[in-house]
Amino acid sequence: MSTRSGADYRPVEIASLVVRIARERTVRLVASARLRDPVLRELVAADDLEALAEIEGATSGRLWTQASGADRLDRRELVFGIPHASLVNASFSYWLPRSWNRFNGPGRGAWYAAFAVEACIAEVTFHMERELANVGDFNATVEYGEMFAGFVGDFVDVRSVDPRPDYLDPDPARSYPAGNMLADAVRTAGHGGIVYSSVRAPGGTCLVALVLHAVQAVAQGRVIRLSWRGTPGPEVEAVAA
Repeated sequence: MSTRSGADYRPVEIASLVVRIARERTVRLVASARLRDPVLRELVAADDLEALAEIEGATSGRLWTQASGADRLDRRELVFGIPHASLVNASFSYWLPRSWNRFNGPGRGAWYAAFAVEACIAEVTFHMERELANVGDFNATVEYGEMFAGFVGDFVDVRSVDPRPDYLDPDPARSYPAGNMLADAVRTAGHGGIVYSSVRAPGGTCLVALVLHAVQAVAQGRVIRLSWRGTPGPEVEAVAA
């Protein structure tokens, strides 16, 4: 298999990479502020909660998508009645309006995870340090909550693709457009997502769920604190949940 670009992925080639996975636990790091109740909750009386919900709904991408859908996400895809459903929905409802990620772009999010937390830390460190470099200040402390999830179903496993395809290139400008083309093809073919080698953590394995119903058995773990003290390379500390 020597395909070099997501644009070149034919359905027959995707089919040759489909595997049935049964993974009891993967880990995703979520900014810890999204795990807490809204800060406004402490400022209102109980009988004002309906008004607060209306305010939150006006500003929440997740609730807006739940009510109206989005460019590339049908509101009927959202999940309800399962633990942490709001976080699953939020991962598909929030995206950067003018930026791409490896396997999703504006209009539709995705659930990114890894087989081990070390790969997650490497991935979020890369993205955080890009932002710190943009502002020219490597002094920051950020906390992320571990979110565990299980996966059972058909996924496209690209770990054996050789040579390394464009969508796993370290340069986002080269890899993200190709990755989005591959993701569209995988989702159109009816598969749950993609298993791939971590670009930021050599030897690590990542998984991206491209459809919401693929994310199962979500549970919360620890809080991971990343602290930058003026230079790249954060101090990593596990904090009690």
